Amino acid sequence: MDDGGIRTSAQSAPAGRLETLTPGQAIVYGGDRVAHVSPELAAAFRAGDRLLVAPDTGTLLHIPAREHQIASEAVARARAAFGRMGEVSDAAITAFFDAFAANLEDEARWAEIAAANAADVESARARGRSTTRLQVSDAMRRDMVSGLRAWRDAEASRGRVLERVEHPGWSVEQVMAPLGVVGFVFEGRPNVFADATGVLRAGNTVVFRIGSDALGTARAIVKAALDPALAAAGLPEGSAVLIDSAAHAAGWAMFADSGLALAVARGSGPAVSQLGSIARQAGTPVSLHGTGGAWMVVDETADADRFFAAAYHSLDRKVCNTLNTCCIVASRAGELVPVFLAALQRAGERRKGFKLHVGDTALPYIPETLRSAHGPIVRAEGPVEEPLVEPLSPDQLGHEWEWEETPEVSLYIVDSATHAAGLFNAYSPRFTVSLIAADPEAHARFFEAVDAPFVGDGFTRWVDGQYALNKPELGLSNWENGRLFARGGVLAGDGVFTVRARVRQTDLDLDRAGAPTPARP
Repeated sequence: MDDGGIRTSAQSAPAGRLETLTPGQAIVYGGDRVAHVSPELAAAFRAGDRLLVAPDTGTLLHIPAREHQIASEAVARARAAFGRMGEVSDAAITAFFDAFAANLEDEARWAEIAAANAADVESARARGRSTTRLQVSDAMRRDMVSGLRAWRDAEASRGRVLERVEHPGWSVEQVMAPLGVVGFVFEGRPNVFADATGVLRAGNTVVFRIGSDALGTARAIVKAALDPALAAAGLPEGSAVLIDSAAHAAGWAMFADSGLALAVARGSGPAVSQLGSIARQAGTPVSLHGTGGAWMVVDETADADRFFAAAYHSLDRKVCNTLNTCCIVASRAGELVPVFLAALQRAGERRKGFKLHVGDTALPYIPETLRSAHGPIVRAEGPVEEPLVEPLSPDQLGHEWEWEETPEVSLYIVDSATHAAGLFNAYSPRFTVSLIAADPEAHARFFEAVDAPFVGDGFTRWVDGQYALNKPELGLSNWENGRLFARGGVLAGDGVFTVRARVRQTDLDLDRAGAPTPARP
């Protein structure tokens, strides 16, 4: 048939349900691409299960019926809660954040959470998993409490009039309103609970899945602190729902659910990209981080003391904004490479040693004793004897070194800051970069040349919503997949909103054709 110039066909067979798979079965995706079912997938698939295709890679994703049910029920609970959030006062939301923070400060409740976390850490270590972000601490506890109280004290945004346009006899207001259900997947960092629940400040609800390593800790936080706070404040059941599953398939099912208004994936690497592609395929807007690793560029006007301090303070621990790649201009390399090595050595003393990846042009500036040295590098599985210096090819400049206890960085010599900006744009995840320079014009040129949402002039670890903006972040977004539309790289809970238009009419004779109001019969 021909409908408005769009040709469609009505000859296809009626749609049915996928109940079995066979080895080698072709699954069409993307219009002209084909993925094939493996024997393992065919054997595992049962009636009631779901099959997704990751559109970017063609990977076939098996969602068992149980994981789909867990995710869909969680989203349904959050949607039902969102339908009732309009009845909830801003004062009740404030009370929730206050109660959540108080519950975390309660020693008996925290002891329960800490015990669950200790079991998670022990299990992760036994499996050779990293525990640097998993283990709770007094500092993490303070940050969670501080973040929750920041949301408690934040100005309510629901109903805020952003703009009013006056017309003769009527006016239009642009009003901030809640968006809906936010689906949130984050790695095994228990402190992210304070960030996830931040969406309630604007009247949204949240469904979240935490990494399997921290699931026990998450269950304890929900039981001891989160659910009691929701109940005490009178918020609807389902306002904040933990997907209680260790399976990745539960996260896939959640992001494929059309009931989400926004999907947020926090972390880095292919898993985050895959989640984003699943959500986009379902028609859900996404906020992704992607790959981390900060860059530092040191130009010919750099102050050596400022460079030393910036490098040292950028290597206190491994997170997404930790210094990963350092570029030093060739004209100052003889003086500044030793400064960088000294900062790296001091950072290694604070942690446990250091590991350096060096481009060919930087090798002459590395002492021979260091080039030939070996030492213990702390990996997730434990200390490993490795060379302290290894060669680095240009295509490795964007590789994020996921170190455990031993600071690990790349060093590259560049012709100029402009040269470094070009390398950053070509190879990095386009996330965080600092320019160490004394020349204000150099900073202005660099800011325009470099394609990054976060640009600084000192240490790189400032990139954090709570630290920089006093708002616990839902996530940090890089520009790996292009610049973001109409928002910054920090997504906070009160940044999840929509805009509604409301008209107030005073002239009852308004008519687009100019006709007067007739007499009422």
